[in-house]
Amino acid sequence: MRHHQKLIFGTAIGALIATGNAFATNGYFSHAYSVKDKGLAGAGVALPQDSLAAAANPAGMVEVGNRIDAGVALFSPHRSYTVEGAPSGAPNSFGLTPESVDSDSEYFLIPHFGWNHMLDADRAVGVSVYANGGMNTDWPDSAGGSAGTFYGGSVPGSEPGAGVDLAQLFVNLSYAQRINDSTSWGVSPILAYQRFEATGLAAFGGFSSDVDNLTDNDHDSSFGYGARLGITSEVQTGLTLAASYQTEMRMDELDQYRGLFAEQGGFNIPATMALGLAWETSPATTLLFDVQRIWYSDIKSVGNPMLPNLQPGSLGNDDGAGFGWEDVTVIKLGYQWARDEDWTWRVGYSRCDQPIPDSEVMFNILAPGVMEQHLTAGFTQRLGAAGEWSFAAMYAPEKEVSGANPLDPGQTITLRMDEWELAASYAWKF
Repeated sequence: MRHHQKLIFGTAIGALIATGNAFATNGYFSHAYSVKDKGLAGAGVALPQDSLAAAANPAGMVEVGNRIDAGVALFSPHRSYTVEGAPSGAPNSFGLTPESVDSDSEYFLIPHFGWNHMLDADRAVGVSVYANGGMNTDWPDSAGGSAGTFYGGSVPGSEPGAGVDLAQLFVNLSYAQRINDSTSWGVSPILAYQRFEATGLAAFGGFSSDVDNLTDNDHDSSFGYGARLGITSEVQTGLTLAASYQTEMRMDELDQYRGLFAEQGGFNIPATMALGLAWETSPATTLLFDVQRIWYSDIKSVGNPMLPNLQPGSLGNDDGAGFGWEDVTVIKLGYQWARDEDWTWRVGYSRCDQPIPDSEVMFNILAPGVMEQHLTAGFTQRLGAAGEWSFAAMYAPEKEVSGANPLDPGQTITLRMDEWELAASYAWKF
């Protein structure tokens, strides 16, 4: 069994590191990492159910027992933008080709892995490995058949279609301990890895502080660290409250894009906080309610607005233009029903304040993370005493954001997105 555990562990981490462009749904954070939580629209801070629980709240790992979980999600985002109105041609304007464009690359496989070991009845250690993505677009070369996505109002030429690719990997090393029969706490040092690529942004060369490190430099990568703290407590029979907080992840700079991102290629991962409630409404049913906050605006490369920060030679400086993302609050509601000892069913709904103001639509052609609602369902089937498999489906209905081109206000830019996901995992209990 130990040989199998090592093989599964190594394979899962290798698959995650090899994962390319993934996409996520609450900005560029996933709506959930565990397949069981995915079926509940991400609610699960107060209801740990597998060895991915530390991704939401490390305190829950002491409740899940000895187990390994491994799975994969097939994720499909559909992204498009429309530009209406002809470029003005005015001095210092930056017009775009009037057209509607769909992004390529619509299918992604996103694996995950977890391992939990009980040291004794009151203490557990675990490893949870999962991924984020989300600032991913792949606009076709020669969009509209004549020019790239950005050409600055000049005569159409050979500028390729723009795009970015961001993927983030987290290795969460958790420790959890019971304080008493009703309360536990946990802590997770987190190691993070991210890779990024940008293409087709040469038209912004005049705005960059380092034009050689602005665009088309293949993938760059960085490493960093942070931590998540959590607590969970059954405040009365059948009612559990929980909270967790993840620090800002301090990441190395993306040096090959220090002429694009503020703070000379800085791209830290924002802090998050979550509060959760799990209410056993009957012996077979549980109602869940979570609130999550993500502080995107604290990361200058993400939160700095385009104007007035986009100035000649400013991209890459501390106060250079970013994507103008605002902080978001996510409300998650889930319902779980254990039909019998072998079958458990789940449904969920979440709503997020999408982070992109209508004044920031131009730069966010690169990162149209505009989703607000998620509808989910899923189930778990127990396969004897030592195994189970889980399935979840998610659909996020289309959302669009429209605003004026800030560098050519006679044009209107509309960003659109919808998405779906199917996820499955298998668990070994030991």
